[in-house]
Amino acid sequence: MPLFARIARSVLVTATLLAAGALVYGVLDGKAAPRHADMREIARRAALYSPRIRRDTFGVPHILGSTDADVTFGLAYAHCEDDFATIQDVMMASRGELAADKGASAAQIDYFVRWMRVWPDVEAHYAALPTDVRRVLEAYADGINLYASQHPKQTVAHFLPVTGKDVVAGFVLKTPMFYGFPDRVGEVISAKAPLKASPIGSNGVAVAPSRSADGATRLLVNSHQPYTGAVAWYEAVLDSREGLHVAGGFFPGSPFMLHGHNANLGWANTVNKPQLVDVYRLTLNPNNKNQYLLDGAWRDFTTGDAALKVRLFGPLHVLVHKPLLWSEHGPVMRTPHGVYAFRYAGMGETRQALQYYRLDKAKTQAEWLDAMRLQALPSINYIYADQTGQIGYVYNGQYPMRKDGVDAAKIEPGDRSDLIWRAYRPFSQTPQIWRPHSGYVFNSNNTPFAATGAEDALKPADFPASMGLERGMTNRALRAQETFGADTQISEASFRKYKFDVSYSRRSDMAKLMRAIAGLDPKGDRDLAAAKAVLAGWNLSADKENRSAALAILTFMPLEDALAKGEAVDPKPALRAAVSVLRKRYGRLDPAWGQVNRILRGTVDLPLDGGPDTFRAVYGDLQKDARLKAKAGDTFIMFVTWDRQGRLSSESIHQFGTATLDATSPHYADQTPLFADMKVKPVYFTEDQLRPHIKEDYTPQTPDR
Repeated sequence: MPLFARIARSVLVTATLLAAGALVYGVLDGKAAPRHADMREIARRAALYSPRIRRDTFGVPHILGSTDADVTFGLAYAHCEDDFATIQDVMMASRGELAADKGASAAQIDYFVRWMRVWPDVEAHYAALPTDVRRVLEAYADGINLYASQHPKQTVAHFLPVTGKDVVAGFVLKTPMFYGFPDRVGEVISAKAPLKASPIGSNGVAVAPSRSADGATRLLVNSHQPYTGAVAWYEAVLDSREGLHVAGGFFPGSPFMLHGHNANLGWANTVNKPQLVDVYRLTLNPNNKNQYLLDGAWRDFTTGDAALKVRLFGPLHVLVHKPLLWSEHGPVMRTPHGVYAFRYAGMGETRQALQYYRLDKAKTQAEWLDAMRLQALPSINYIYADQTGQIGYVYNGQYPMRKDGVDAAKIEPGDRSDLIWRAYRPFSQTPQIWRPHSGYVFNSNNTPFAATGAEDALKPADFPASMGLERGMTNRALRAQETFGADTQISEASFRKYKFDVSYSRRSDMAKLMRAIAGLDPKGDRDLAAAKAVLAGWNLSADKENRSAALAILTFMPLEDALAKGEAVDPKPALRAAVSVLRKRYGRLDPAWGQVNRILRGTVDLPLDGGPDTFRAVYGDLQKDARLKAKAGDTFIMFVTWDRQGRLSSESIHQFGTATLDATSPHYADQTPLFADMKVKPVYFTEDQLRPHIKEDYTPQTPDR
């Protein structure tokens, strides 16, 4: 599920919002007054930058400039060429103005922006960001402004001008979403278990020279994201004479490489979900609903009005007045079953851009660790490698300094101020592994206590329970142990083979489900007996030729979430449903998995190996024709290598190509056949590597493409 859709489903009900509104004609303002773009000022600012955009054989933009501001300006322009609609939506959402264009479906997101106090925090702290950081943020905004001014028919009224503050607001809004903040809010509001989350995950692996057959240092960058939308990967290479020289993945709205490599070092990110949200049940004054009890005294809520502008149709908009509440704990929600306050990692944090920028420019492990010590990012695992052969793993997070004995998974009493944490644990207390004797580290959205070989493993006893560290293992984590972890001399070929592993471990939830099905008594049920026969010989592989995988995976998909939580499941309804789908569409229960599992892009329609929670991860939506259309999982992948002499090489692949929205572009799906075949292409990191492969060379001011 796309990021903004997850927020929407977790926070409010659209009908409730609309019921509270009053019709207003043609109101489309910014945070206070309408934005009026001064086209002469946009052109004047654009003239300050001198980037060159060179696109290679696959359309990947390589941005060259004298300054970091030049290249971030050029990056913004190039990304707008390929996905302006998404960047525009990201900026509108970050402002809390998306519903003014998209309508009621986006009202919840706009409310969340106000409830999280995104803009008061940005306005209060933006000027405190270092000058060099603000310079690149504003250059990136100027690149968006130039493209939008050149393409007015694509641009929403009052979108311009974009500012550096808009870019910062995007980080403030997004970063708490990755560890599941909106899901926790939705769980409390609905008083139910969380909705099944988007099928996001990730793999990251680093192998030191001691574990490589050829003495190389290797890094796998393998985030699992939706194929399109606000957190879909975009590949670019930036090269500034001021030292910003990176290749890797960018999100729409980000001036910074989020993971990939520079000349000296690189890292992969994976999602982690420690307990980073505290929920407090408040006691209200029976005589005044705007007061809550804290330390024996009634305290007034801080209040506000969300004043959401929601587009109905054409120029008609509804102005929705929705109350906002905050207590000393944090933002507050009233529900039919109680009033709750939330305190979360990242609350009030606006320095994310600073940390990303410092990570990108780090030239040594020491500089990279200095950037990590900023602790501006509330979550996300980091798997690190560099040209000196150093590797490491950081289970990164802003870990609240909670009172001993507090279990953040439970709702806490809101009438005690000693339960309100005020600071984060220092970086030195963050779970991390450096220079492991085992020679490898990995994460596949699993517990930090299984991130390397047993001799180097972190121990739960060394970390307080109040940190709420994860304990679970995914199939991908189990397979990492069974592949990378079982091979003490990993060759280049083996490293790639293990990345594209399509098997389920015999310790996995899938294997447990298969054992449960094997134990079923058909009792004369021919469909059940036939299904058992198909699955009895399955080798737990999701290769595209496999004739048992379709039935197994279609049965597994609706049960995956419950199995991951350790809940007891009855496999028969899901198994019967899978039998019905396959028999109706394919006339058999054992079609080749590649007939079912497909990647579709324009006229491209190809079979895929892999499936849910395999290392070669593929998550799909079941179509009316009973095929699974891949929508998430493996997207942008990088293999990064420093050889024995420290020389860098890297390769990558994207599931589609650079032209995110332009179906007429040759780069709309030019990487898809390679992706489907689990192959990669070279990354042209240096000028010498790029020069023979330049297909376009232009500037944003004179694109003439």
